[in-house]
Amino acid sequence: METEKQSPHPPVVAVCGTKNVGKTTLLTNLIPLLTAKGLKVAVIKRDAHDFEPDVPGTDSYKLRAAGAGGVAVYSPKRLLVTQEATGVTVEELASRFADFHLILLEGGKHSPYPKIEILRQGISSVPVSSPPHLAFCVDGPFQPTGAPIVGLYDYDLLVNMIVSLR
Repeated sequence: METEKQSPHPPVVAVCGTKNVGKTTLLTNLIPLLTAKGLKVAVIKRDAHDFEPDVPGTDSYKLRAAGAGGVAVYSPKRLLVTQEATGVTVEELASRFADFHLILLEGGKHSPYPKIEILRQGISSVPVSSPPHLAFCVDGPFQPTGAPIVGLYDYDLLVNMIVSLR
């Protein structure tokens, strides 16, 4: 009997769309509902541009400014690691969350993961992501094809769709 290869990480669902479409807002509304269902949820945020990983004035910022290529800050309840790296993949990051139930990817419009794409009036009217799509989350009369259309604020339905992937 052939055994199915296990993924080194939990299921990943990408929340994508154009800039300023509301990806973070959608995620911050979905996460409490998912955790209320007993899921341990991690988020990986894709940033297409360079970003400042540490806030100026903090010790981690000072250490990086002094030339450290990596800095870890930890407490009894939290860990933050910043490290200079090129070619980082979602798969590599996702494997660091192996003990979680679900990973939400903010961005990743061309990733191989199921996607919830947000379409908003006055911001984006046509999908920018590639399949597979779990749903299109819309606030207007959009009619994209290839996945169910869900209202932008229908969080319970989205949560049920995400949970069904597990």
